[in-house]
Amino acid sequence: MHPILIKLGPLTIASYGFLFALGVLLGVLLCFRLAKKEGLDLALFADFIFWVMILSLLGAKLWLLVTNLGYYLEFPGEILHLWREGGAFYGGLIFGAVFSAWFIRRHRLSYRQLGDIVAPALALGHFFGRLGCFAAGCCWGREAAHCALSVTFTDLKANSLTGVPLYLPIYPTQLMEAVLNLGNFIFLIVLYKKRKFKGQVIAIYMLNYSVIRFFVEFFRGDPDRGYIFGGMEHPFASLSVPQLVSVIGVITALLLLRGFKRKGEREDHAQG
Repeated sequence: MHPILIKLGPLTIASYGFLFALGVLLGVLLCFRLAKKEGLDLALFADFIFWVMILSLLGAKLWLLVTNLGYYLEFPGEILHLWREGGAFYGGLIFGAVFSAWFIRRHRLSYRQLGDIVAPALALGHFFGRLGCFAAGCCWGREAAHCALSVTFTDLKANSLTGVPLYLPIYPTQLMEAVLNLGNFIFLIVLYKKRKFKGQVIAIYMLNYSVIRFFVEFFRGDPDRGYIFGGMEHPFASLSVPQLVSVIGVITALLLLRGFKRKGEREDHAQG
């Protein structure tokens, strides 16, 4: 746990911000490499990436606000500090997806092609983002006194910023999700090179991440996600908001896989 990466006089670089920016940079570079390989208009693609990042960031902040509305209504002054919060990934993903659908339709692009290009970058960026969460002390896990892989946070600065419990063994949910996202990234890169139809990569990304998030949610201990029913007291008998979105994500991914496969078969038949 190391919330501050560098502090030189007035210059302070937070670990989360650095790792988040690194993930975005590497993800964007990967996107452009794949877009160039597929012969896309790079100027138009640059506009697409820029607005997706801006609106995804806005969506992440708004999702965090909505899923913790009770807290922000009780402490409205905290709304002004949303800019320093990492945000909620699903909010960014949903806002980014809605904008992407509009942008692609307006410019008559292939949403399957763009989705396949962006999907591995999303997984890679999320890997670095979760490393940042671990460094900052947010998105922490439940108490895990008898787990050999538990971690214990001790940084008072992080506690004051995120509320992470100190000197208590907890599940390293940030690292769990980081490792699973890294595995997802590697799998998607291999799949991209061997895909059987356009849209397969983005649909598999949605499927894989939905399963990852649904699983990790059982071990989360922070109260920032909201619950449909139950609560953290009985995590395996509860359903959090991200888990509900994950279920929807799995169903959507399976429907997309089926639809994209049929569309690819029709295209192959027409060309043959």
